[in-house]
Amino acid sequence: MKRMTDLLDNPKDIAILYPLLEREITYRLLTSPMGARLRHLCTLDSSSNKVMRAIQYLNEHFQRVIRIETLASEVSMSVSSLHQHFKNLTTLSPLQFQKQLRLFEARRLIMQGMDISAAAYQVGYESASQFTRDYGRAFGLSPSQDRMS
Repeated sequence: MKRMTDLLDNPKDIAILYPLLEREITYRLLTSPMGARLRHLCTLDSSSNKVMRAIQYLNEHFQRVIRIETLASEVSMSVSSLHQHFKNLTTLSPLQFQKQLRLFEARRLIMQGMDISAAAYQVGYESASQFTRDYGRAFGLSPSQDRMS
């Protein structure tokens, strides 16, 4: 990493040396103890790659109502397989993961000054009271208490 940032001191070297450093990092990652796991994640048809695609889909559409059947179809998995592999990789179900995405985004919006109800609705909650309950469980404080702390 330091060698990459050192390239900023010599911009003319970037075009030649950056691709070599990038290749070296890839090599070191693939030959590390986690290399097999990384290769598995990158294999297009692996369950891990499909879960990664599901995570990407959830990140892009977290504010929408998402049916698990739709998500499973989107990544070419059965519902039960998606649940099992998603939970193995993230320790959460896909819908729990989506809820966390919503809550963290709502928290960010609230901390930036957005009205609590507006933030709840913007991230996909249909009920402000349900949002407040979920927020309290996730962060240990109500949204208004969290904003003041």
